[in-house]
Amino acid sequence: MKLIEKRCLPCEGGTPPLAKPQIDVLSKEVPLWSLRSFKFRNFKEAMVFVNSLANLAEEEGHHPDICIHYNRVEVELWTHAIKGLSENDFIMAAKADNLIGST
Repeated sequence: MKLIEKRCLPCEGGTPPLAKPQIDVLSKEVPLWSLRSFKFRNFKEAMVFVNSLANLAEEEGHHPDICIHYNRVEVELWTHAIKGLSENDFIMAAKADNLIGST
């Protein structure tokens, strides 16, 4: 099943972060996504994206760190509870990429 088709699952502390081989496999669907920068024509378009991303994060129960710089939005994904990457981070990355086509 593709990442975009999956749902984020609750992640508890004590669960180990993904190991490099697992990260390498998942990264193929969302390459270089640890910190992603999206550029828009203006602030308003950036905020439409941010609001869509916020709604998605609430639906998935997995919240990225978001930084807004006028028309540029930086999104960082990692799972705070496990201090590393989980499959949820890759699911959110795939869904965030998909938002660009729908905002």
